[in-house]
Amino acid sequence: MIFENVLSGFIPEPRGRDGLTLAMLLARQAGARLAVAIVQPPAWSAPGPAKAEESMWRAYLKEQADAALAQARKLAGDGADYVVHTHKGSGRGLVELARRRGADVVVIGSAPRGGRGRISLGSTADQLLHSSSVPVLLAPRGYADDPPAGFERITVAYRRCPGSDAAVLGAAKVAVSLNVPLRLVTMVIRSGRRARIEEEMLARLRVQAAADLKAAARGQRRRTQVEVEVLEGRTVAQALAETSWLPGELLICASSESGPLRRVFLGDTSLKIVRAATHPVMMLTRQP
Repeated sequence: MIFENVLSGFIPEPRGRDGLTLAMLLARQAGARLAVAIVQPPAWSAPGPAKAEESMWRAYLKEQADAALAQARKLAGDGADYVVHTHKGSGRGLVELARRRGADVVVIGSAPRGGRGRISLGSTADQLLHSSSVPVLLAPRGYADDPPAGFERITVAYRRCPGSDAAVLGAAKVAVSLNVPLRLVTMVIRSGRRARIEEEMLARLRVQAAADLKAAARGQRRRTQVEVEVLEGRTVAQALAETSWLPGELLICASSESGPLRRVFLGDTSLKIVRAATHPVMMLTRQP
């Protein structure tokens, strides 16, 4: 997986700046072309007296798009491409635009209701995370306020299942393109009970998880530096908090196996990871 064309969805709000800052970082480190997109609703066609209202609405949409593009240009400069795309849904509009422009990844910010440093999913992300034909990269809230100088490591949330090898391979290619090491982590979630049978089951899970990670890493070490780690906690959030995270960390998740091929599809576990993450998260498409 090589990023040559990065598409950033932008709105003139803090979340738009978060997403664009992350997209700029990715494009710069990957040596990719950056496109900044404004998705706005369509103007209606009205006959008779309503024609004047239609004209006012079109003028308003153009004014809003021009203002948004001016803000984006202040951040990204003249080296990026800027495009206004019309669609009823902002997420579906980005999916359509990514396909038309041959984008390799779509980058957006977090919905505004989330906590600082966390990712919250709004309607735009929801549409992208259930239909995009390219990976989707999400910036935590406030990312633009103190961004890292660059990516330092790729961490993959690994789970042994059909398609997991393809996800690891894709993440390894991302690590190589960004010239950073790769880390594979598997989470063991415990119930909190201390019954003997529970402890025995957890012991077996730890051994199996470690073996799965070593097997997954073995095939990628010829490409890049790979480390593995088993994380444990009563919840996904607790497990993720059990390890250290670099300022320039990028967390990668595979799509759910229940989703369509070559599409992003957010499953229950991935949703928990996204909500618990304190760093940018990239959702890969499901591969055969």
